[in-house]
This record gives sequence, structure tokens and C-alpha cells, in this order.
Amino acid sequence: MDIHKPATGARFPAPHMLAFGALLCLAVSACHGHGDRAAAGAASIPTARIATAQRGNMSRVLTLAGQFQPYQVVDVHPKVSGYMRKINVDIGDIVKQGQTLAVLEVPELKAQLQQTVFETAQSKEEIARAQHEIGSAEATHAALHSAYERLQEAAKGHPGLIAQQELDDAQAKDLSSEAQVDSAKAAMAAAQQHMNSARANNQRIQALHDYTNVVAPIDGVVIWRYADTGALIQGGTNSNNSDLPIVRISQSQLLRLRVPVPEDDVRFVRDGDTLSVRVDSIDRSFTGKIVRFTRDVNFETRTMETEIDVENRDLSISPGMYANTMLELSQRQNVVTIPIEALVLKGSQNTVYALDSSNRVQIRDVSIGLQGQKLAEVTAGLLPGDRVIIGGQENYYQGEEVSPLLTEGPSSETVHETGGTIDMKAEQEQHDAGKN
Repeated sequence: MDIHKPATGARFPAPHMLAFGALLCLAVSACHGHGDRAAAGAASIPTARIATAQRGNMSRVLTLAGQFQPYQVVDVHPKVSGYMRKINVDIGDIVKQGQTLAVLEVPELKAQLQQTVFETAQSKEEIARAQHEIGSAEATHAALHSAYERLQEAAKGHPGLIAQQELDDAQAKDLSSEAQVDSAKAAMAAAQQHMNSARANNQRIQALHDYTNVVAPIDGVVIWRYADTGALIQGGTNSNNSDLPIVRISQSQLLRLRVPVPEDDVRFVRDGDTLSVRVDSIDRSFTGKIVRFTRDVNFETRTMETEIDVENRDLSISPGMYANTMLELSQRQNVVTIPIEALVLKGSQNTVYALDSSNRVQIRDVSIGLQGQKLAEVTAGLLPGDRVIIGGQENYYQGEEVSPLLTEGPSSETVHETGGTIDMKAEQEQHDAGKN
């Protein structure tokens, strides 16, 4: 039997089929190899949280505590001393300028005023008498002068007819009457001067008498009363501080809100700057303007007193109340902003890890303006729409490809600084705790 002959019915693959199978196995093996490498490459690209540079607004606001003060406070003293006959106001009363506050009784002033009235009347009579004397003297002078002139004419026309002695006597009488006219006019001038003096004295005493009616010098509120009916009130004509006023008036329809601006922020204070004011005790908010400041920094507190005028016609705000104010120190509008987390400080230079169009890291130097708690203003180095990595920048290097994960965030921020605020609720709690 031939052992190399295949048994009946047995089949073997042809040689070309064996070759095809081998090629197929190689192809499958190659495909598996490329897929594994691609998957490994994709897994090696790191993910990075990014934010987009946006246009927004940045502002810096200083929060300060202020206190309301009256626009002015006036202690009302009488001009003259006297007894209080009547006082018309008490604490809390609203008064108008020119309103009578009190009436004093000064008996000696009445007598002096009556005396000046008599002196004025007497002066008028003296002037009338002087006028009559002037008229009489002028008439006498006219008659004597005419007589003298007639004698002169007769003497010239008929020499020797009129004795020289008679001419001399007529001339003497003419000159004497002329002197009488001048004397009467001098008396008239003296009477007029006496009249002016009497009138001036009358006006002075009348003014002092008018001061017994004490009036309000300004519109305001009576915040204290020092005198009662029947009390002896000293006139406020000297610098003696022991002399008490009748009342104290506060001009409260217009208030001064005083806020202490810290030394570092003094350079930002300008006349006309606006402040937001919040008065928690009466639940009221409004806007005020800076109208004046001391231009002087207090040596102890290192602050500068700044004032805002506040209309208070309804007297809803009482002097002494506290207010919280917000002063805008600086503002940047329509600027490029990025999150603070995007900044990396290298030495003294701020840098960001930006992504190009291929999502590759590009380390850039940037210039920073106003910084807040969340955002920073970029003045140079970035454009709106540029993408920057936020957080973990030390994990990336220049030119590295990353997979960006966009994080949405605000484009604007207000930076709050505080120079001291008033928490009315906390103060009330402390007050209540002290009572307990």
C-alpha cells in the first residue's frame, strides 16, 4: 500500500488558501495595534479648565461710616440784660427766622426811650425857634441896610446935608444886623446837630428796646432751652462763657453728612463726586454729592473729613444718626477682564497660560490694571475672546496640547473697600445684651 496517497474522501487546503489566511491574520493584528496606540494617545492629552477674556466694567468702591451733623447750631443770646417776661418755645419746636422766641422786661430801657423821645421833640422846637430868629434877623437887616443906602445916596447928592456921624451910625447898625443874621443861622445849625444827635440816641435806645423781643436768627429746631419765665437773663455783649443763652437752635432742614476718608484714598476725592448713602435706622437710601472737604489729614486717625449736604425738609433724619456711604473711587468701562485664577506671577511679571487655535499652551506676559476678588482688568497682552487656563497652571508647559473645558463666569465686578461701617443690628444686640 502506498502510504503517501491520501485516503479516499480526505481533502487538504490548497497552498494559495494557506497564504491568504496568513495575510489575513497579519492584517487583523496590525489593525489592533494601531487602535491601541490611538486610544493611548487620546488618553495622554490633559484636560484644562479655561475661561474666555471678556469685555466688562471694573469699579472700585469705598464704603465708609458717616454721621449727620446740623448745618449750623446757634446759641441765642439777648442783646440786653433783663427779666424773662415770656418764653414762647420749648425743645423740639420748629421755628422760623424772625419768629419771636422770648420777650424780656427791662424797665430802665423804657424810661431811656421816653427821654430820647422828649429830647427829639425839644430839638424840633429849637429848630423852629432858630428859624424864626433867622427870619427876624434877616428882616431887621434888610430894613437897616436900606436905610443906610438911602442916607448914602442923599449924602452924595447933597454934600454936607447928612452929618458924617449919622452915616457912621447907620452903617454900624447895618453891619450889626448882618451879624445877627449870621448868628441866627449858626444857632439854626446847632439846633439841627442837636436834633441829629437826639434822633441817633433815640434810634440806639429803640434798637436796645427792640432787643427785648428775642427772635430766631435762622430756621431750625429748638434743641435745648436754658431759661424760664421770671429768670434774670444776662445780655450777650461780652465773651463771658458763664452767660447762658436762652435757647439753642439747630438748622436741621439741611444737614452735613461727615465721612472720614482714609489717607490712601484722599487723592480720589473731588468736589461734586457722588456717594450712595444708606440710613439703616430709618430705612432710607439716597444719592449725595461731595460739597467740601478739609484738605487736611488728621494726625491721629489719618483720615480727612469730607462733607455731603443732605436736604432734610421733613426732619426724618436727626442729627447724630449714622449712615453707611459708598464712594466710587475709580471706574473702568468696556475693558478686557479675566478671572484672577488665570494670573500667574513670575517674579514681578504677570503671565497667563493662553490657548491658540490648536489648543496648545502659549505663555504670555500681560499688564494688569484694577484687580478685584474675582476679576482682573487686562490692559495689554490679551484680546476679547482669547482663552486662558484657570487654576493648576504648573501642570502645563509651553506648546502642550490640552483639551479645553470652558468655565462660564462674570465679565464685570465692583471692588469693595471699607473704611469702617456701622452695623445697626449688631449695636442694638449689644445694647440689649448690656441691659440683660
